[in-house]
Amino acid sequence: MAVIDLANPTRFLRIVDRILPWLIAATVALFAVGLYRALNAPDDYQQGATVRIMFLHVPAAWLGMFGWALMSVAALGTLVWRHPLADVSGKAVAPIGAAFTFICLVTGSLWGRPTWGTYWVWDARLTSMLVLLLLYLGVLALYWTAEDPGRGARAAAILSLVGAVNLPIIKFSVDWWNTLHQPASVFRTGGSTIDPSLLTPLLIMALAFTLLFVTLHLAVMRNEILRRRIRSMRLMQAQEVHA
Repeated sequence: MAVIDLANPTRFLRIVDRILPWLIAATVALFAVGLYRALNAPDDYQQGATVRIMFLHVPAAWLGMFGWALMSVAALGTLVWRHPLADVSGKAVAPIGAAFTFICLVTGSLWGRPTWGTYWVWDARLTSMLVLLLLYLGVLALYWTAEDPGRGARAAAILSLVGAVNLPIIKFSVDWWNTLHQPASVFRTGGSTIDPSLLTPLLIMALAFTLLFVTLHLAVMRNEILRRRIRSMRLMQAQEVHA
């Protein structure tokens, strides 16, 4: 199916209505397997049972960054390609990505307390993730407070592209600066440094959270399209009344 086919909101809604039940079922099934594997994973020899925070923290971090990358692509669709659904996609991603980034910071703080002896340090990775959350809140503010939805969407798209500079900073902060945060341990040139008994449930949970992200994104996009249609109908009715 060509991307241009999805430019038609009506066709897009039909596709979403068809695949959402399958996505929900797959998400629930993966979470059931992932949680079972995570709860039965062995304790870490240094961190003990607290290592299980990883099964929530790491996927949340990945998806917080993925959400902003998706918003940047949607911003290009809004500003350059003028795709009818690009703005809808960007607006739908923003609260989901913000939620995962917030979860990442909270779980990171809880994990840091027994590991580092404190809930927060101005570590390069932690600080750049906090900046990402603030950027998400800025985009949400532009969408929610703009009197002209079109102008708010363009401003949010510009901020999305500018904020994309923070993504490589987050990714490579542990390599560029001397930080408390551990370096990459899952996807690295020499292979993962995590034992398979912990790596397997981590990857299953990451896939489950990714499916949850996609499911929420499509559902929110559908609701946003319907909301805009209702708004357009009300505006048309108001114009007819005043005509």
